[in-house]
Amino acid sequence: MSISTPGGEQRRPTVVSTGKKPAAGRPASGAKAGSGKPTATRSGGGKGPRKPIAPVKVSQGRAKGPIILFAVVGLVAVGIIGFGAWAAFQGSKPWEERADAISGIVNYRKKDPELVKGSNHQPGPIKYTISPPVAGPHNQAWQNCMGDVYDAPIANEHAVHSLEHGSIWITYRPDLPADQVAKLADKVRGNEKMLMSPFEGLDKPISLQAWGYQLKLDNADDSRIDEFIKTLRVNASIEGPTALCNQGITATGTTPHDDGVQMPTQ
Repeated sequence: MSISTPGGEQRRPTVVSTGKKPAAGRPASGAKAGSGKPTATRSGGGKGPRKPIAPVKVSQGRAKGPIILFAVVGLVAVGIIGFGAWAAFQGSKPWEERADAISGIVNYRKKDPELVKGSNHQPGPIKYTISPPVAGPHNQAWQNCMGDVYDAPIANEHAVHSLEHGSIWITYRPDLPADQVAKLADKVRGNEKMLMSPFEGLDKPISLQAWGYQLKLDNADDSRIDEFIKTLRVNASIEGPTALCNQGITATGTTPHDDGVQMPTQ
């Protein structure tokens, strides 16, 4: 295309360049459009197709053994701590409350307060309304209760005095099997404030006595025997923990020994 000048000369129009370059990523004006597919580049700026990335395998399962082990250990620890707290709480209760909590125990201190006053010494045979007796008047001499196991009946009058001193008196039917007798003897022999003897006419195979308390049982494997002993031995004394158990009567027989021998004052 030409432009006529006033002199009649023909000139071409002057093209002025703006100096602008095509925007990055866009094709220059008039250029053919590409295929529309992006050109892959390598890491680091190089061109060319990317290498395929290997998929990462994720394990779906977990090792259950250690988890179960830790759970069991945790439960055991919680159980031990809980039992310890419970035992501490039980041990902090007054012994009277712990005694009343023993299943089957009879508390004559509540049933007959007059019976358990103590310090009522009488000579000769005494008639008791509770069999075996648990309190009441008694002989001035006590039965030796230094873990003594008697193989024959003893006098009630002496045994009751031993109860007043804080002893546990275990009685049993004479026909109780020998292995049962042996188990009872193991709980008595060598333990101060304990004595044991056969007793005729029991309505249960075994009967335990403390001052003002009684528990009758069917066999020597009953766990309440240990609970009775632990709770009431010494505690049930109405003369204090220093009341004697030695220097007592060691003879057997149901007749009290009033032989004129003066027993130590306790």
